[in-house]
Amino acid sequence: MMLRRWVAVWSARNREFLRDRAAFSWNVIFPVFIVIALAAAFSGGPRDMFKVGIYGAAGSAAQLPTLEYIHYIEITDLPHAVTKVERHQLDMLFDRATGRYWINDGSPAGYMLEQIFKPASLGFARQQVSGQQVRYVDWVIPGVLAMNMMWSALYGVGYVIVRYRKNGVLKRLKATPLTAFEFLTAQIASRLWLLLLLTAMVYAGTDLLLGFQMFGSYLNLLLVFALGAVSMISLGLVIAARLASEELAEGLLNLISWPMMLLSGVWFSLEGVHPLVQKVALLFPLTHIVEAARAIMLDGAGLLEIAPQMAVLAGMSLFFIAIGSWLFRWE
Repeated sequence: MMLRRWVAVWSARNREFLRDRAAFSWNVIFPVFIVIALAAAFSGGPRDMFKVGIYGAAGSAAQLPTLEYIHYIEITDLPHAVTKVERHQLDMLFDRATGRYWINDGSPAGYMLEQIFKPASLGFARQQVSGQQVRYVDWVIPGVLAMNMMWSALYGVGYVIVRYRKNGVLKRLKATPLTAFEFLTAQIASRLWLLLLLTAMVYAGTDLLLGFQMFGSYLNLLLVFALGAVSMISLGLVIAARLASEELAEGLLNLISWPMMLLSGVWFSLEGVHPLVQKVALLFPLTHIVEAARAIMLDGAGLLEIAPQMAVLAGMSLFFIAIGSWLFRWE
C-alpha cells in the first residue's frame, strides 16, 4: 500500500464532509435535540407503578398481595437485581429462597412498599442498600449515541460510495494507481475519526446540560464506540460494494437500519420481550454496542465484563470488511 495515495484519498474525503456544513451540523444537532427532548419528556417524579423483583422458588412470597399498580418481575440474576435496587430501577426485591428483601434507603417508592407489605411479618429479613437514581436519560444516552453513529456510518460510507460510482468518480479512480484496498481503508479511517469526534462532541455538550452518570472508564467507552464504528462502517461497505443506484442503496440502508434501531435496545430494554426477538437482536452490531456502552456507563463494567460484546463486534467487522472487499467493483 502506498501511504501517499492513501493519505490523499483520506484527506479528500475529510474535506468533502467538513465542507458540507449542513450534514456536519445535522450530525451534531439531531442527537442533542433527541437527548434534550427525552430528558424533558421523562423528567419529574417517579411513576405511579411500583416494580418489585421476585427471585427464587415459590415460597413465603406467595403471600404478597396482588394490588393494582404493583408490577412483579421474575428475577434470574440476584446480584444484578440488587444493583437495580441501588439504581432505583427496582423499588423492592424479594429472595424467596433465603427469606430476604432489599430496599433502597433513599427510595420513596420503596418506603411505601415496605409499609404496604410489612415484609417482617411475612418472615423476610431486611437488607438495606443505597445509591443514586438512574434517570431514563442516563439509561438512553448510550443508545442515542450509538444510533447516531449507526446512521452516520451507514449513510456516510454506503450512500457516498454509491454516489461516487453513479457519478463516475470511481471509474476515474480506477485509472489511477490507487488500489481498492487503499480506497476502502481510507474511507473507513476517514469516517472513523469523524464519527468519534462527533460522538465525543455530542456527549460532552449534552453532559454539560444534563450531567450524565458515568461509573466506568471513558477510555473503555471510547474503545467500544471505536470498534462499533468500524463494524457499522464495514456494514455500509457491504451495501455499497456493487450498487450504482442511490435509490436502491437508500432502500437497503433503511431496511437494515430501522429494524436495527428498533430491536437493539436503544429506546427500551429487551428484558421481558419474546426470546425470538432477543435472538434476532444479537445479529445486529448496534445491540452489542449499546449493551457494552450501557454496562460501562451505568454498571462500571471493565473490559473483561464487556469482552463478549467486543469479540462479537471485532468478528463482525472482519467479516463485513472481507465481504465488502470481495464484492467491491469500481464500476
